[in-house]
Amino acid sequence: MINARGVGRESKAERSRRFLEIVRRLEKAMPEAKIALEYQDELQLLVAVMLSAQTTDALVNQVTPALFAKYRTAEDYARASASQLEDMIRRIGLFRTKAKNLRAAMRKIVAEHGGKLPRTREDLYELPGVGWKTSGVVVNHAFGTPALPVDTHVGRVSRRLGLTRSEDPDEVEAELSALLPHERWGRAHQLFIWHGRRTCIARKPHCSRCVVKTVCPKVSVTISD
Repeated sequence: MINARGVGRESKAERSRRFLEIVRRLEKAMPEAKIALEYQDELQLLVAVMLSAQTTDALVNQVTPALFAKYRTAEDYARASASQLEDMIRRIGLFRTKAKNLRAAMRKIVAEHGGKLPRTREDLYELPGVGWKTSGVVVNHAFGTPALPVDTHVGRVSRRLGLTRSEDPDEVEAELSALLPHERWGRAHQLFIWHGRRTCIARKPHCSRCVVKTVCPKVSVTISD
């Protein structure tokens, strides 16, 4: 079993091999892991991810069916008033800000991209209300573009595993991406989210049933089952 002290002496190549082993074990344990947000096309995916910030995916999935039925294109959203969008997503946290950003993003898509969702992460990142993490999730799931966006779960799991020490999501993504072949980035992202929700939870991780416990130094873990 690796410990935190061992991680300090670990070379980049050794850390990379351990990361690959972690992904392999998580894949074997959770082959069904997939994005929890429900959507039918790339535009719906963007909307769902934008709405999911600081809100549970389950709540987003309750709100979006009616929203998607009413607004089918970027033009539909662009023509809507802020109050109309607010009424549709009122149950979601920060609904006013999200409605404003959603309307602005769709207007930019219409004006600068012919109503079609931009296909690059950089162009998506230029849209109002779309952060680097959101753009990474969208290109990964909509277009199959390799990306390893870092949310709360990915960041926490990565630090406990000794794969990074950084608290900054962009720095964590850069470090993780440098350790793993690009074709594994998207899968690692999804597996770490599921592992963070199911096993490596924030307050008291379930280390006793963890499939990667023998390759985990449990960095900063003081209480576990």
